[in-house]
Amino acid sequence: MGVFDQLKQLKEMKDLQDKLGKEQAVAEKEGVRVAVNGKMEIEEITLNPALSKEQQEKIIKDCVNEAIKKVQMSAAQKLFQMQK
Repeated sequence: MGVFDQLKQLKEMKDLQDKLGKEQAVAEKEGVRVAVNGKMEIEEITLNPALSKEQQEKIIKDCVNEAIKKVQMSAAQKLFQMQK
């Protein structure tokens, strides 16, 4: 692989990283909502005051994990498409 090919691949990876950073995955359950961006940073958490503290803690954990999985799947799909 030549230098120009490596630079092209580096630019494609940077473009992919920028594109993923702008994406957002949302998971919602029982009125609790979590939004995670493509950099896997939590952007938003909306709670449901009708739920107990214990219920909210469990649901937040589940929603964060689900949103992160969505972001990871999106990144994997885009990376796979880039390699074709």
